Amino acid sequence: MPVCWGLRARPEPPHFCSAQPNRALPGPTGPGSVPVLPRWRRFFAANVSKVKQLPEQGKASPMGTSDMERKASYEDVPGEPGGLGGVVSTISSSRSPLQPPEADDGEPFTTYFDSKIPIPEDETHSCFSFRKLWAFTGPGFLMSIAYLDPGNIESDLQSGAVAGFKLLWVLLLATIIGLLLQRLAARLGVVTGLHLAEVCHRQYHKVPRILLWLMVELAIIGSDMQEVIGSAIAINLLSMGRIPLWGGVLITIADTFVFLFLDKYGLRKLEAFFGLLITIMALTFGYEYITVKPNQEKLLQGLFIPYCQDCGTPQLEQAVGIVGAVIMPHNMYLHSALVKSRQVNRADKREVREANKYFFIESCIALFVSFIINIFVVTVFAEAFFDKTNADVSQVCANSSSPHSSLFPNNSDALEVDIYKGGVVLGCYFGPAALYIWAIGILAAGQSSTMTGTYSGQFVMEGFLNLRWSRFARVLLTRSIAITPTLFVAIFQDVEHLTGMNDFLNVLMSLQLPFALIPVLTFTSLPGVMHDFVNGLFWRVAGGLLILLICSINMYFVVAYVMALHSLALYVGAALLSVLYLSFVAYLTWLCLVALGASFLACGSTGRLGFAARPELFLLGHVDSDPSVPR
Repeated sequence: MPVCWGLRARPEPPHFCSAQPNRALPGPTGPGSVPVLPRWRRFFAANVSKVKQLPEQGKASPMGTSDMERKASYEDVPGEPGGLGGVVSTISSSRSPLQPPEADDGEPFTTYFDSKIPIPEDETHSCFSFRKLWAFTGPGFLMSIAYLDPGNIESDLQSGAVAGFKLLWVLLLATIIGLLLQRLAARLGVVTGLHLAEVCHRQYHKVPRILLWLMVELAIIGSDMQEVIGSAIAINLLSMGRIPLWGGVLITIADTFVFLFLDKYGLRKLEAFFGLLITIMALTFGYEYITVKPNQEKLLQGLFIPYCQDCGTPQLEQAVGIVGAVIMPHNMYLHSALVKSRQVNRADKREVREANKYFFIESCIALFVSFIINIFVVTVFAEAFFDKTNADVSQVCANSSSPHSSLFPNNSDALEVDIYKGGVVLGCYFGPAALYIWAIGILAAGQSSTMTGTYSGQFVMEGFLNLRWSRFARVLLTRSIAITPTLFVAIFQDVEHLTGMNDFLNVLMSLQLPFALIPVLTFTSLPGVMHDFVNGLFWRVAGGLLILLICSINMYFVVAYVMALHSLALYVGAALLSVLYLSFVAYLTWLCLVALGASFLACGSTGRLGFAARPELFLLGHVDSDPSVPR
């Protein structure tokens, strides 16, 4: 049988919730013969007794232990085509991966969350319980911070300054699409107990897996540069220019290292800290909203009437920029990992279904809050600075004795603003308080998004590369990869000339979007991965169309950016890179179409995809969700 170089594929064992008879493989028959059992049955027989001997260990550290076991049991073994290492290694190794590490092994492997938060039982409310919703609250708000990072804030203020209230409906539509895609990522983490990077590591072959990791890492670096520089700009504004950009970057790096270890004092405290930062953003940008007093009628028209009157190329590019800024690739990997922090018995369909419901409700609330904050920023700049020229702003800043009046040339060109200039303009028109409060909001946005970006980097690197390093080593490596280019930019670039770099980073992240959206749709559409929670026909079609729409919009943004460079050498380089890029996207799309049901595209072993051939998933599902754990 020909073998296609696609997702790993193996014969399908019975579903972990179904009961099927033992079927022996063909072998010698007769009165004295012993039937040869399939490999997955031999694996189960060899390990089920060890599972029963570990009830207390399963309860002691549900998150750390299960993650370590899961990673160990999926190690690739040399000589096994397709990487069926989990079966072989558990039989031949001296210590079962279902056992905890020895004392001298050092720090046990965890993906930042050393314990899971228990979900309380609420017998009085069968359909909906606020107690359960509160227990599930947290991951969605950490995910929503990516919708409030400095890149999004800058896109919001530019949208208001360029198009006024006319593009609010684009922001609403992009947020709704983001919510639907985040739902897929969260369901993947809840149902499988693995986050997206871990699933990619187990399902894709080595070369596409490494390429996928590099692409996602580029997206994280690009996002991190915007976030760290956003924090540095806020520090520069608050210090009245005394702290340079590179100094703000160093301060942000230092306090990020400190804050990242807050989860050592409890995951709830870490989530509360992120909630505090979101509250600061709501209060500061809300203050600007109340101060400026935007026209409410124009706000409602822009929000619910999908039309942009008298809009040209700048407004169209700004609309595309809104979509690209809201839907970020690394956020899919982040959300699928964060949902693992709740204690869900994955062997119980009712609990899995309940977790999916509450996580979706929480995501709706979190993204609604982030949407309101984005509305504050767009409408403030739409009301105060739409149709303003550089000369208008320069005169007002000069009259207010602002030290930054030289930022705006005395000409009739349309006003161009970024995070830094936006704060200056607010200070010129509405007083120093508006400037400093704006800077506090940007600092909260930059600090919170830098931390969640660091978490994304940990999950992506650990998942794709199967790292088992100490906690500090993982933080140091992933921070260094993302921070080093940011520090160079801060040293050799001044705070007043960063708009061009932000445009480049937005293009970079737009290019990486397919490498998150295509895998998440692929795996949530595979019955072997999601079992009874696989995407239905509606979600397969709708998800495919949404991803096609988003990727097309972002490709338009990339092409428009490249065409504006007016360089033949860059055109030739972009053409060569686009061939390689589109080839890899086509490869991932082919696998996705097979997962969506286009069986005529499958050949060889791609006919069966997913976890269908992993008997370890059955064992780990029961170990990770020990029913004796108190709820």
